[in-house]
Amino acid sequence: MSNVICSCMLGDYAKVRLRLSRLLHSEIEQIYGTSDEHSSLCEIELKCCRRDFFDLPSGEMPQVGQSVIVEADGGYDYGVVYSTGAIAAKKYSLKGLDRKESERLAVLRIASPQDEADYKVVVEREPGIREVCVSRIRKHNLDMKLVDIDLRLDQQKVTVFYTACHRVDFRNLVRDLASEFKARIQMVQITTREEARRANSFGACGCILCCSSWMQKIHANPFAEKQDASECVQGEHHSYNVIGQCNRPKCCLGYSKPEKGRKKGRPEKYPPLGSKVMTPQGNAIIESIDPAKKEIWLRYSGDDSLQSMPLGEFSTMFLRK
Repeated sequence: MSNVICSCMLGDYAKVRLRLSRLLHSEIEQIYGTSDEHSSLCEIELKCCRRDFFDLPSGEMPQVGQSVIVEADGGYDYGVVYSTGAIAAKKYSLKGLDRKESERLAVLRIASPQDEADYKVVVEREPGIREVCVSRIRKHNLDMKLVDIDLRLDQQKVTVFYTACHRVDFRNLVRDLASEFKARIQMVQITTREEARRANSFGACGCILCCSSWMQKIHANPFAEKQDASECVQGEHHSYNVIGQCNRPKCCLGYSKPEKGRKKGRPEKYPPLGSKVMTPQGNAIIESIDPAKKEIWLRYSGDDSLQSMPLGEFSTMFLRK
């Protein structure tokens, strides 16, 4: 994951998420209709996989996918509307933000063509800033990995996202970068899961990573049901089946739930490997077992040939007599 490009507001994956959000809004409007109760709340997606809630003081509610200019600490930034109205209010409540007494920042205006041009200039500057940051990290010999760079739209603040195994003293680095860019420098340490989210790469399944495409939130510790012992027969249990590119358990394992009513343990009764059986074709030895296909491989002692047999047929012949 050396070449990391933030998936937010860039590329086709952001379009997929916005498309899903538009479909959700259309379904909500068809079921419940439009309401002015939460007409001033917007969820805005910013660069570097950041989302926050903003107030719309006045004017028409922007549409999902529309670019806006929002308040930032001591300046302003560029973002894309991700959800509005009742859906934004529901997300705001589920995150528990409605129980906190904190003032929300405001949406300043709909992005103008000049704002769009300024945003393109900012995006074009970021690769150069990244190269300078990498060189400064090497200069100060810091044990950290630069992941992403965010230059705010007003170009008054640079946020550096990094990963590290332990605490890093980057005070000299911040002074060096501040004098170089004439801007505020903020260092943000992220997890390897957040790093993988920005990679926009494909998983072992051949699909784009779930965290980059559709997942709303990355869970810190997604727990999955432990695999049955039968799934580990003949070395079938490999680390790449459960470990993702973030070197953590795959997020999709959280959706691998056993069927209701299924007992834990071995789902089927398998014979021990190396057992000798007598078949109509002759004597054989159980060579291996494939739990996924529910097949048993037999090696015949006469010609040393291999033949597969469905588990159901094998059970009927030997285990249920």
